[in-house]
Amino acid sequence: MISARHPVDNPEGWMTECCERMVEAGLPLWRVGVFIRTLHPEVFGRNFIWTEGVSGIQMGTVDFEIQTTPEFQASPLSIVFSDEVEVRGNPHGPEAERFPVLLDLRNEGATDYLALPLHFLDGTLHAMSVSTRQPGGFDPEQIAALRVIIEPLARIIEIISQRRTAEMLLDTYVGNSAGARILGGQIRRGHNDTMQAAIWLSDLRGFTALSDRLPPETVVQILNRYFDCQVTAIRGHGGEVLKFMGDGLLAVFPIDEYVGDAAHVSARVLEAARESRASVEALAFPVGDIVERFRFGVALHIGNILYGNIGGGNRLDFTCIGPAVNLAARLEKIAGKLGRTVVASEGFVKVCRHDWRELGEFPIAGFSKAQRVYGLAEETRAAVV
Repeated sequence: MISARHPVDNPEGWMTECCERMVEAGLPLWRVGVFIRTLHPEVFGRNFIWTEGVSGIQMGTVDFEIQTTPEFQASPLSIVFSDEVEVRGNPHGPEAERFPVLLDLRNEGATDYLALPLHFLDGTLHAMSVSTRQPGGFDPEQIAALRVIIEPLARIIEIISQRRTAEMLLDTYVGNSAGARILGGQIRRGHNDTMQAAIWLSDLRGFTALSDRLPPETVVQILNRYFDCQVTAIRGHGGEVLKFMGDGLLAVFPIDEYVGDAAHVSARVLEAARESRASVEALAFPVGDIVERFRFGVALHIGNILYGNIGGGNRLDFTCIGPAVNLAARLEKIAGKLGRTVVASEGFVKVCRHDWRELGEFPIAGFSKAQRVYGLAEETRAAVV
């Protein structure tokens, strides 16, 4: 029934083909929905909807608050999840008054609806719904056929779900590019690549003093809010966050050397830095009678990095190293001494056309030559903290 033309890393294509083949086998499906609960810090579940005659799969996500909404509580799916039972409804019958979704389906021509539990081998419960426009609804043989295929479908859907969960968790903890490489088989220590990238290294000014005078729980809340100010801008401009180090953040913006897009990438990096600066400046965190305000510094550099698995024993980290990363780290410390928010290396300034001001030449530990450091002309020196 299921072709290998759409492997599990293409769930949309697989679901489309699966539904089409069930229709070819005699099941009068009009709409099929798969509802998967996820292991994600912000997403409670995902839904995938196939509709006959409609190109593509409609996909959506719901947050954890969905469980308390009147819409969900008045849905057949709430019963499937709470009682682990099938729920069948006739859009033209009295149950349509109980389940508003059946009224919506009736308006679209549906004649029958069935929601079934999907039991995964790990013990978790998910759901699948099917609707038809066949006059009189599903007949007994078709209902029996759906009950027969639901278990093997659950196995395949579980495989797809587990892969997507792995992708999401890797994306959350190591970044999307690193996650893709790990899933692609780059799991051995020493397995790495060299690439050119714009490097972003930042930290929060005055973090040590902040940690000393505030409760640890409050410091964690502040860090999360502070990192939000950067991560949104970094990812929105094509960057990847590799690591959080206390109050520090390391991100890279890959450069395609064959395309020669260094100028374009560096411009996006600078825009992300300016957006982050504005967000951090606007951040206000009330602590008792005091409203805490914050400043940060970020160093920007361009260079070649070694990107891959580094670690000891069976504990590895997918990160980047190299002289370019070391230089960015040194520049970030210089930014603090100069009271600047954004500083850049000479290499970054050469490809990022902007109104820069040379801040001086500084000896850098580990480098034989002093390095020229640049700042934005629009910034003035702030108090050093």
